[in-house]
Amino acid sequence: MRVMVLRIGHRIPRDERITTHVCLTARALGANGVYISDVQDRELVATVRHVSERFGGDFQVEAGRPWRSTLMDWKRTGGKVIHLTAYGMPLPRVINVIRGARGDKLVVVGAEKVPGELYGLADWNVAVTNQPISEVSALGIFLDWLFKHKRLEHKFPEYQIRIIPSEHGKNVTVD
Repeated sequence: MRVMVLRIGHRIPRDERITTHVCLTARALGANGVYISDVQDRELVATVRHVSERFGGDFQVEAGRPWRSTLMDWKRTGGKVIHLTAYGMPLPRVINVIRGARGDKLVVVGAEKVPGELYGLADWNVAVTNQPISEVSALGIFLDWLFKHKRLEHKFPEYQIRIIPSEHGKNVTVD
């Protein structure tokens, strides 16, 4: 199963840090990549690619394509769309159905208010909690549940820098 994240509503410079955190969370917790919709943010794309090169793994990041085109193309190829929103169905009630559904998964997270049309286009509108929550934390929790907590100790291949778990201080190895 391929999992991509679609970030809607990214605003330069307002959302640069949060969108970077969306990308880092997606990468660390098992997504294959992130599409940043509608705006071209070359600096953010370069930053995320640089992290992936240094810490390993194969992570895709693209920016600038309209969200609707990305979503419709995804669905046209048989992929499923999960929209993370406080207004959706509780995660524990739907995660097994989502996990078991055929097709790749596109997880949509917003920055500003998302277009109302998205609620009807998504295969699932999912609430990590039915309270306001950061899109970064909602994405992290969703991916952790989707992958049954197995990505928490994933070892990324082809790394230049690897963090070695340490009870005190920082411990890294550099290739």
